[in-house]
Amino acid sequence: MLRVGILGVQGDIEEHTLSILKVMKSNGLKGEVLQVKSNGELSSIDGLIIPGGESTNIGGLISSRGLLKPIRDRLYNGMPALGTCAGLIVLAKKCYDRVVGDKSQPTLGVMDVVVERNSYGRQKESFEADLDIPILGAEKFRGVFIRAPTIVDIGSNVKVLSRLNDSIVAVQEGNIIGTTFHPELVEDTRLHRYFLEIIEGNIPQSKPRFLP
Repeated sequence: MLRVGILGVQGDIEEHTLSILKVMKSNGLKGEVLQVKSNGELSSIDGLIIPGGESTNIGGLISSRGLLKPIRDRLYNGMPALGTCAGLIVLAKKCYDRVVGDKSQPTLGVMDVVVERNSYGRQKESFEADLDIPILGAEKFRGVFIRAPTIVDIGSNVKVLSRLNDSIVAVQEGNIIGTTFHPELVEDTRLHRYFLEIIEGNIPQSKPRFLP
């Protein structure tokens, strides 16, 4: 049985929960979704979602709860993770704000990317766009960008999954996926399904249960 954790300190927790449960139900998967707020809950999961929200708050809360190092250790040991918008910023090795520059906020620093916060402006500049994400198939994916960051640089082991014009908006490094948009805010669950496939492939002796 899959145990998917969602970092439960701040952000779009319920939206990600519903997306994961929808994928499990539609594919006949046995599993559960847990909110992760402590080291004990962290130790019991097979993969972790770090949701969108406010990255400074998320980083500060996991630091104050003593979760920064335990999460980092599990990710370095191969646990799959999906970070969306603020979650991507928390995963990044380096981030800065478009306006104020380096804020020296706590991050996990496990993904070899440089992320610029608030690249498109503030709340009123939020928008939606159709994205080509070849790994999810030919059909475009509707990206919801809310106070969105952009990925301005990547390491040699980071794969670009999608771009919007000249900006990188989705990446993968090993078992870790990062997006600058909010896949949990649309009905399309292909990205969450792809994440569950990574989790299944990472569980020792697991048998694929997804349809071809």
